Amino acid sequence: MSITGSIVIYVIIWWIVFFSLLPLDVNREKKEIIRGSDSGAPENPKILKKFIYSTLITSIIFIFIYMLVKYEYLNIRNLIN
Repeated sequence: MSITGSIVIYVIIWWIVFFSLLPLDVNREKKEIIRGSDSGAPENPKILKKFIYSTLITSIIFIFIYMLVKYEYLNIRNLIN
């Protein structure tokens, strides 16, 4: 697996995990209603926490995939032949 391929795979996995974590731990109850704002928008979406969790989860998944490719348990070329 090349460096470019590794980076692309990591980024794709990161975005999938990040979008999966976005709806978790969101409190939509408003303490102060601001005129013109969306009533369903959270006051504190905790984005930094979700960035960190997404990075940790993606790193674990990526290491697992990298090891499968490195030791040739996941090799597309062998599956085609």
